Amino acid sequence: MALFSGVGVALVTLFSEDGDLQAKATADLAAQLTELGVRAVLVNGTTGEAATLTPEERDEVVGAVRAAVPAGVPVIAGTGAATGRRAAELTERAFGTGADAVLVLSPPGVPDPRRYYERVAGRAIGPVLAYHFPGAAAPGIPVDVLPDLPVAGLKDSSGDAARLLHEREVFAGDLWTGSAALLSLCGAIGAAGGLVAAANIAPGECVAALAGDAAAQVRVAAIDRAASADFPAGYKRATAERFGVPPFARVGG
Repeated sequence: MALFSGVGVALVTLFSEDGDLQAKATADLAAQLTELGVRAVLVNGTTGEAATLTPEERDEVVGAVRAAVPAGVPVIAGTGAATGRRAAELTERAFGTGADAVLVLSPPGVPDPRRYYERVAGRAIGPVLAYHFPGAAAPGIPVDVLPDLPVAGLKDSSGDAARLLHEREVFAGDLWTGSAALLSLCGAIGAAGGLVAAANIAPGECVAALAGDAAAQVRVAAIDRAASADFPAGYKRATAERFGVPPFARVGG
């Protein structure tokens, strides 16, 4: 069985105006999103400004969100790093603080990340999901490498529909898109779903798009396009407008 099926949220991390972590507010937002149809919560990802978090802050976010969301909703922690050693350390730590699975961004500048994922898997006590996002860590994961990776699933945030279809053909693991514009396609091809930042803003619309609502898909794509133009601050502002949470970002601050 898939870790989850449906729409998961790549959760924003909330901060005060002074840049202090607001772990409880972040967890409360996660809980509210699950009430609106979100089926998994990714913390400490790229949308969550993980690069700005200390190890202790990462732990705090994982623990707070795990305590706040229902038991049946998996909490996935982002643990990607520039080296396999660091990613493995973050992975071990994430599971130790309550994560149900980890999402591991491929390392920058590495065309064949098999050894990297093997090292991470060796320290994991739960599911490891690979993360292809060349916009954040080029070149990403070649499709022909995917079947060799010791992972249970893949999140693909490339936004490349042709690649998504290729992955569905050759990859036996669970497949989620990180692109809000491809939710309907994921639903149509029987992929596990989406793990998207737009679910911070419009969770119900994301769920409808995955289910095949074409009008909802157009609306979600527009919402995501506007928010992503100023990443991650745009997502913060849009989430604040919808849910009244703090709009402040550390990245760029």
